[in-house]
Amino acid sequence: MRRIGTTELMLLSTVVLWALNLTMSRYIIKHGFEPLAYSTVRYGAATAIFIALTLAMERSILFARRDWRIALAAAAAIVVNQCAFVYALDHATASTVGLVLGATPIFAAIIGLVVGLERVGRQFWIAALVSFAGVGLVAVGAGEVDADRLGMVLAVITAATWAAYSVAIAPLMRRYSPYRVSAGVLGVGWFGIAVIGSSQVASQDFDLAWKVWAILAVATLGPLVLTNVLWFRVIHRIGPSRAMLAANMQPFVAAIFAVFLLSETLTALQLAGGALVAAGILLARRRAAPAAPGAE
Repeated sequence: MRRIGTTELMLLSTVVLWALNLTMSRYIIKHGFEPLAYSTVRYGAATAIFIALTLAMERSILFARRDWRIALAAAAAIVVNQCAFVYALDHATASTVGLVLGATPIFAAIIGLVVGLERVGRQFWIAALVSFAGVGLVAVGAGEVDADRLGMVLAVITAATWAAYSVAIAPLMRRYSPYRVSAGVLGVGWFGIAVIGSSQVASQDFDLAWKVWAILAVATLGPLVLTNVLWFRVIHRIGPSRAMLAANMQPFVAAIFAVFLLSETLTALQLAGGALVAAGILLARRRAAPAAPGAE
């Protein structure tokens, strides 16, 4: 019973921290940090932490030569993901972005199908249509709040690229620890983010309120570092399927946090869209199609 309680606590902590990430990031971006400067500083700090941890525990952060192509693909997905993420939060509310991110598992399944890791049937495509109809309702409802079309497009790109990253690192996770994967992939990804965001970093005024820096520290140590460790421990204990069922609630918890902490507004259309996204995910989870050979 003690072990079950600990696992549930780790899973709950992960979901809550991931959900808070959207609210904290939008606050930081709206209170002094340029979007790419924020991402550069945050990912730079997280990369340094993971490199230090990995070197301390494993004495190396390197991958085998055959795995670097996969690592580069995952890092490229992270670069696009973070650029889209910070600008989505700059152009749309955190609650709106959170609801769109609910469609991430559908994107992951589609990408898995394209690369041969998934086999899906008619029920999945119905689920996908339901979820994407939900995203459409969220987009229509976003016009009534502080969100524009660009923000919605970037939110969809954020969901799709996070799904691509999750699929890309799957082979690496079978051969390396989450610490080494994070150190290597985030390190390469941070370099790309830093190059793209260099002009914003150069012009960024770092004389910001202490609250912004405090929230930045929490956003780095919590949703970016601690959750990585907790998430993979949870997967090891209860398996990815059971863990993902709980993790799928993260976008909707994020929307609730944004409403209460940032005083954001959710329209009736957005709530209906969020419900459709959730329904699509549940429907997709019930599909019984077998996995492709070699998939886990």
